[in-house]
Amino acid sequence: MTSIPATDVYCPLWRRLIALVYDLLAVVAIVMVVGYVCQRVTGGTLISTDGHARIAWWYQPLQALVVSAYFVASWLRGGQTLGMRPWRIRLRNAQGLAVSPTQALVRLFAAAAPLFLLALAPWIGTRAALWAVAIAWIGWFGVAMVDPQRRALHDVIARTILCK
Repeated sequence: MTSIPATDVYCPLWRRLIALVYDLLAVVAIVMVVGYVCQRVTGGTLISTDGHARIAWWYQPLQALVVSAYFVASWLRGGQTLGMRPWRIRLRNAQGLAVSPTQALVRLFAAAAPLFLLALAPWIGTRAALWAVAIAWIGWFGVAMVDPQRRALHDVIARTILCK
């Protein structure tokens, strides 16, 4: 296997995190649009309040699917999300080529894995579950500080790199 050409520079962690903040804005917009459409389609009954708020069972999986599709489609079509473009960051495989659909999905699931810690909220509380997710993501991205190619844990697992 060949590695990425020496002329390409691996993306530093700070650029990756700033691009992630940009992507967070895009994700918020996507979630708002999907929420609006779902409210319109259900005639405003998406969320019911009879004592406490209840959300339709299909709403959160739909939101996860749409947000996941945004990331996977962006990585497959040009190797960049909206947040990666202004920082000229590009997702590539170990050979410096475009990622495969399998790599994109593996990267997505590995990056989102800490979100499953939110399932602990009923037992440890919402605040503790959110802290667990934050600490897990710090660990995920902390790997980039010691990896020679500056890869986060999800990039190591998916065998991908971010180049600038």
